[in-house]
Amino acid sequence: MFKGSLVALITPFDTDNRVDYAAFNRLVEFHVANGSDGLVIAGTTGESATLTSEEHIELVERATDAVAGRIPVIAGTGSNSTAQTLELSRAVGRAAIDAYLIVVPYYNKPVQEGLYRHFTTIADAVDKPVILYNVPGRTVADLLPDTVERLAAHENIVGIKEATGDMQRLADILARVADDFALLSGDDFTVLEFIRGGGHGVITVSGNVAPRQMADLCRLALAGDFEAAEAIDAQLQPLNKALFVESNPIPVKWAVSQMGLTGPGIRLPLTPYDAQFHEEMQRAMAGAGVQTGQ
Repeated sequence: MFKGSLVALITPFDTDNRVDYAAFNRLVEFHVANGSDGLVIAGTTGESATLTSEEHIELVERATDAVAGRIPVIAGTGSNSTAQTLELSRAVGRAAIDAYLIVVPYYNKPVQEGLYRHFTTIADAVDKPVILYNVPGRTVADLLPDTVERLAAHENIVGIKEATGDMQRLADILARVADDFALLSGDDFTVLEFIRGGGHGVITVSGNVAPRQMADLCRLALAGDFEAAEAIDAQLQPLNKALFVESNPIPVKWAVSQMGLTGPGIRLPLTPYDAQFHEEMQRAMAGAGVQTGQ
């Protein structure tokens, strides 16, 4: 089962707006060294919407090469086209990935039967596990618990990233799926509550900046040491807030650049982190025990 702190990794760009693969390798080593339990490559936080297919595939291949089996690598391959999702999933499936993360199709607003058929079509056609990703704040369409229950019966669908931040939604899904179905939060603000309610971990944005802290929080919470986990969570909450004052991944890319791991490059239509928020982020990073390189 996938569990703990799985980091939705940013994609670094150089000053010419090309993927910075040297910085990408540094990020991989940083997360392995700091105890992250896995990496999600080319997801929303990785700016998948602005990657070319060639870049997307190369990022996944380089990630698996750099990780070399030390922690799981999950490839984000979802889109609002079933055919395109399948094509990309097959392409990256040649690399040594451990699973796919596939988002609810966005913009075209499929009904629940359409969502069921979309995910089933992908899961039928690939030979690596599929993790569903429900984030209605971005996709508009909402993958409802009854549909999750239907999909969880598929032998190749092994979990869900549930990003509503709604603990009742967690309870509703938990009551419908097997014990080995991975329940992963997609909301850093409520990850402790999510694990306390029966979840298994988080696919995290904040873990880009504070990987050791987020991994420790998940480890302690999963072990039932909620008092110690609550102390870490309290330190991380200001960071969580600062990382979402503008659209993700605008703030997190600036924060990681301040740590000296990457440059600040980001692709349009996203824009650089507004200077009015810099001081708040710096305070939040310091409060979470994050060392900056600038």
